[in-house]
Amino acid sequence: MADELEVLVARKEVRAAGVAGLTLRHPRGADLPAWEPGAHVDLVLRDDLVRQYSLCGDPADRSVYELAVLLEPNGRGGSRHVHDRLRAGDRVWIRGPRNNFRLVAASRYLFIAGGIGITPILPMLAAAGSDWRLVYGGRTRASMAFVQTLRRSSRVSILPQDETGLLPLDTLLARLEPGTAVYCCGPEPLLAAVERCCPPEILHVERFTSLPDAGQRTAFTVELARSGQTFVVPQDKSILEVLEEAGAAPLSSCREGTCGTCETGVLAGTPDHRDSLLTPAERDTGDAMMICVSRAVGERLVLDL
Repeated sequence: MADELEVLVARKEVRAAGVAGLTLRHPRGADLPAWEPGAHVDLVLRDDLVRQYSLCGDPADRSVYELAVLLEPNGRGGSRHVHDRLRAGDRVWIRGPRNNFRLVAASRYLFIAGGIGITPILPMLAAAGSDWRLVYGGRTRASMAFVQTLRRSSRVSILPQDETGLLPLDTLLARLEPGTAVYCCGPEPLLAAVERCCPPEILHVERFTSLPDAGQRTAFTVELARSGQTFVVPQDKSILEVLEEAGAAPLSSCREGTCGTCETGVLAGTPDHRDSLLTPAERDTGDAMMICVSRAVGERLVLDL
């Protein structure tokens, strides 16, 4: 596809127990596309195996992309492919970068990372100015990537669960100074706990997994505004699946509402948002949706396709 770029796996190394680090370069030594903290790329391992991984290196160094991939033994096969089959010298394709987790301007920052959730937060630290704190938890110290580097900073608290228990979220979030932005990435239980404790207007989260499918699934109609085509979306299929069958689907990737690739404009109707990306304010506008998971409130949507 036009937005795919072939890259070389220049180096593969162990970042922590169960975490593989990848260094990607342009095959001819050219600069890679620019990116900002919070961005991710789609790693195209096969035509049917595309996964999203956060960029965790230095945005100023466009000669390489750095990724860190957690092995998920019960996952869908992407991390297993990276750990078991990908080697230095291999070539893969990437899409992006895209950024759904941008660092907003704030007077101060509290970063909360759980496990591999450190990856999108790591580049933010250098961009956050002089007033920030990172609280980094994981199952064990050995399983936590980048600990050796992060422990050198007095602003970083490294709290492995087997040594200190669960992160003290109530204490961390009880008395936030005015102007603080809170960024959190990690496993779903951590994100859910932070969302319960933190005011939503200052909280920014990124999920690596989809939210549980909630609400009744009913059939509805979608109209593609540019072509005038109309399709019925049944209970057991997504908009994306219906459009793929008709040869009218836009680019997609995660199929879980976590990457933003299939974000589509909504011209009429009300989306039933079931993604993990849009903020409450973005959902309220109703002018865009992730068609891989989200549905319709009512009988009809008109999409900008």
